[in-house]
Amino acid sequence: MFDLSKVKGIIFDYGGTIDSNGKHWSEVLWESYLDNKVPVTREQFRETFVYVERYLAANLVILPEDNFHVLLKKKVTLQIEYLLEKGFLEENDKTKMYSLAISDQCYNFVKDLIKKEVDILTALKDRYPMVLVSNFYGNVQSVLGDFDLLKYFDDIIESAVVGIRKPDPAIFGLGVEKLGLPGSSIVVIGDSYTKDIVPATKNGCQTIWLKGLGWGDDDENATADIIITDFMELKSIFQLD
Repeated sequence: MFDLSKVKGIIFDYGGTIDSNGKHWSEVLWESYLDNKVPVTREQFRETFVYVERYLAANLVILPEDNFHVLLKKKVTLQIEYLLEKGFLEENDKTKMYSLAISDQCYNFVKDLIKKEVDILTALKDRYPMVLVSNFYGNVQSVLGDFDLLKYFDDIIESAVVGIRKPDPAIFGLGVEKLGLPGSSIVVIGDSYTKDIVPATKNGCQTIWLKGLGWGDDDENATADIIITDFMELKSIFQLD
């Protein structure tokens, strides 16, 4: 049961939470594929998305200095290359334009979204120490800096840096240690039930699940102390008016 009076610190997830308002990044990218009329099926895209994510996890493609636009361009370029290699997509003049068009659209989507969220982040930072715990590629500092978000977090725990990935509860344990508070005094805010809510609960934290359009693999009984569908609902939960 969520108890605001007990909250003394916050752990935020980043990807899928702050940068896409609960929408899984596969869905954000797929919508851009549709908008840019990339002639592939959802199943072909899904296979490609999984392949590229695994490739990026095993290969040093994303560099620490890469901002989010550079990250997107590299990621989508790999996706288009895979689609071509598999024969899911035929190479023509349009295929050369897809990577930039999709990267631009997704980057602007995040930039516009964060502009709406900064008032809430500012108000929360004024009240609580905040730590970011994220599965990322080793460049989350550059991404946050590009969006002027570094100032909101007292510490950043990134999977590629600490060598622990969600859903391992230990990565949230590091966040709890950084805050120096008992788990019951910390609320974890994230978009993934399996990667955020479950491991946060194992650390004794309170939980807020930003439940959006996900990957489709959550248990039907999945729940959290509070479930929201829009980042802006945090304003009323934390009584920021």
